[in-house]
Amino acid sequence: MSPLPAAALGARHFKAMQADDLDRVMEVEVRAYSFPWSRGNFLDSLKSGHVSELLATEAQVLLGYFVAMQGVDELHLLNITVVPDFQRCGLGRALLDRLEWQARQRGLATIWLEVRASNARARYLYGARGFVEQGIRRGYYPAGGSRREDAVVMKLDLDGEAAHAAG
Repeated sequence: MSPLPAAALGARHFKAMQADDLDRVMEVEVRAYSFPWSRGNFLDSLKSGHVSELLATEAQVLLGYFVAMQGVDELHLLNITVVPDFQRCGLGRALLDRLEWQARQRGLATIWLEVRASNARARYLYGARGFVEQGIRRGYYPAGGSRREDAVVMKLDLDGEAAHAAG
């Protein structure tokens, strides 16, 4: 699918991810990644009370989701996914805006994430969104067989920035 402007997808809304959403989430997860999260990973996150939201159309078409773990004064992004058919439509930015909104609502100062070193599109998006590379976690991600891939650790400092609206 060629990229569409996000407005072409119609009205969208966020909702808290629930266990009964996991069939749809898992369909997307296995399409989007070579090494997807397991259903158990999502269930554990939900049971732990992690910030977990879906982005969907008014017709309940799933567009994307994220899961983030709150710390003392930070939010750590664990998983962010845009449905492959809707990538490059501006939804990654919408998910990140919502994540930042969630952090600000909780009075948190920082958002952290790891991203595969080879994922140039995501690294570009995070950088354009204000995340700054902080370091490397060697061999963090599985890469097939016994191979591992490095993760780039990125940080968004929310102190002193203008708030972004998210709907």
